Amino acid sequence: MDTLVITNLHAGTKEGKEILQGISLTIKKGEIHAIMGPNGGGKSTFAQVLMGHPDYVITKGVIRLNGKNITMMTPDQRAKQGLFLGFQYPVEIAGVNFGNFLRMAINEQRDLTLGTRVKKKVSPIAFRNQVEPIAKSLGFSEEVVKRFLNQGFSGGEKKKAEILQLAMLRPDFAILDEPDSGLDVDALRYIGDVIQSLDYPFGLLLITHYQRILHYIKPHFVHIVVKGKIVKSGDENLAKEVEETGYEQYL
Repeated sequence: MDTLVITNLHAGTKEGKEILQGISLTIKKGEIHAIMGPNGGGKSTFAQVLMGHPDYVITKGVIRLNGKNITMMTPDQRAKQGLFLGFQYPVEIAGVNFGNFLRMAINEQRDLTLGTRVKKKVSPIAFRNQVEPIAKSLGFSEEVVKRFLNQGFSGGEKKKAEILQLAMLRPDFAILDEPDSGLDVDALRYIGDVIQSLDYPFGLLLITHYQRILHYIKPHFVHIVVKGKIVKSGDENLAKEVEETGYEQYL
């Protein structure tokens, strides 16, 4: 059951403001789903709720990952089940070495008993051998893993660092919350090339306000979210239509 299934999801703030008003969506491994919509429509809230952000409360609905109900799980538990979130605004964490952070995250993911077999943890040398070609494909120097996590990174570097984490962690399903915001064309191409080159099947939920990133990451499905609901779904042609006509017809 290699699916991420969201059923009738209602969620809002702890103060009682409802933002998501019944979103249902099924993503299979190997599929790319794009979520588009106007500002304030609930796109980023949807991403945060899927990952278990504590500022939001699910009032109705179920989230199932590979057949397992993760609705009440904490973010770290969801991550260990194979879910990944690339943040819209990655935070800078002073004093935390990027490479050590990423290798520890990989080993935490691998620290799961699979029947009688335990996945072997990644050594520092093996980690360096794996991370360097991916970092290079994103336009980073090999020194990036020696820097503090996102500290002193440009906006584009922060977004590319999220994709580097995705490529190394190899989740079953990834949510990318507006990975294109603040990026120039070269950075978009780097991100698109890396995602397209990943050599294993995973499901991708790509949240964006504009169509331009979809020139580099071709979606199988496009969904328009307005006021916390999916108001229309289609293929990549729907994204082109929105670029030409805007969202006014859905408001």
